[in-house]
Amino acid sequence: MIPRYTLPRMAAIWELEHRFQVWLRIEVLTCEAWAQLGKIPAQALQEIKDKAAFDVGRIHEIERTVRHEVIAFLTAVAERVGEPSRYIHHGVTSSDVMDTALAFQLQEAATILLEDIDALLGTLKTLARTHKHTVMIGRSHGVHAEPMTFGLKVARWYSEMLRNRGRLEQAKEAVGYGKVSGAVGTYAHLPPFIEAYVCEKLGLKPEPVSSQVIPRDRHAQFLVTLATVGAALDNIATEIRHLQRTEVFEVAEPFAEGQRGSSAMPHKKNPVTCEQISGLSRILRANAIAALENVPLWHERDITHSSVERIIFPDSTILLDYLLTKMREVLEDLQVYPEHMERNLQHTRGLLFSQQVLLALTDKGVSREVAHDLVQRNATKAWEEDEHFQTLLMKDPEVSRHLSGDEVAACFDLKPHLEHVDTIFTRLEL
Repeated sequence: MIPRYTLPRMAAIWELEHRFQVWLRIEVLTCEAWAQLGKIPAQALQEIKDKAAFDVGRIHEIERTVRHEVIAFLTAVAERVGEPSRYIHHGVTSSDVMDTALAFQLQEAATILLEDIDALLGTLKTLARTHKHTVMIGRSHGVHAEPMTFGLKVARWYSEMLRNRGRLEQAKEAVGYGKVSGAVGTYAHLPPFIEAYVCEKLGLKPEPVSSQVIPRDRHAQFLVTLATVGAALDNIATEIRHLQRTEVFEVAEPFAEGQRGSSAMPHKKNPVTCEQISGLSRILRANAIAALENVPLWHERDITHSSVERIIFPDSTILLDYLLTKMREVLEDLQVYPEHMERNLQHTRGLLFSQQVLLALTDKGVSREVAHDLVQRNATKAWEEDEHFQTLLMKDPEVSRHLSGDEVAACFDLKPHLEHVDTIFTRLEL
């Protein structure tokens, strides 16, 4: 059972206590690997495992002097371990610990986000099936186009989110690489076995070719993927916002008892959650740009990426966790108004069937250009004279020359627009 709010779980991944715990685990695993190679005596290893610990406050105290977080961490641990601490961090550079820990944390974060997406997919599936045959007008450029169903609209969101799930799986794999290869990635002071041992214990793969850091194209892929998922949520939210407009009002996001829409206008029920989703998704896109800027580093590394990543990874993963949860809440209780959809279908007085008339004329041998002119001329009259499109067509002698009254009437049939809905749902296994 997925908790309704996974935010505390996600936030916990980025707490300093957890990050230092992962660092400590990496250091201890490195010692275990050295012990297997005979570098660390068994008794010393046991002391390290028994005593290795830290206090976050003490780390901060040391850091104020040494101005180096990893050294402060190692010093704080050494104070607890005593003499055997000389074996800790042997041959290892700071980025070995930091980058491997980041990879582990991103695996944890991606797991939660995948759970969030799965929960949202379940909600989308239910909504799509419920409204599989709920007829509404389709729109292009914001203008009425042809009939479709609300279930098809939701099915499109479902399909997009399925693709995003696949993208996130790939991104999770892309950042699932650690490194314990030393100062510039040459294993000069520790053998590749150490890296392989540590990574296997953490569920990571060894970076095939590292410098002092893991290449940042991996991290950029991850952040771009989060931004893409956020853009999909923005896509859904934007559509709901449009459909909730007063003159449309085909759907509306939930409005809780006691909720207020405006300090001045008591009648207002605004799509505030969807607007929040649209707005916050912009931060994910901005953070993706920052991740791309982190890819080019000087030589084997600099630290221009480091300070940026302390912001963009916690912010983006926590934010996307929140947005996926909020979108699921909106869709679970989405207000859908089929009667308003039916009303809007009738709004253009039959113009939604214009293509069927066009095709009926071309089937009778009329050139496409002439048929288009005939249909457009009567469509314009329908707008200007407030008369039904079908009536105008039947009164037009040029149209009557090619189509009988029954043939014109046959063009005003919803069936062709709906007969393949089942095929689309079957393709999606909905």
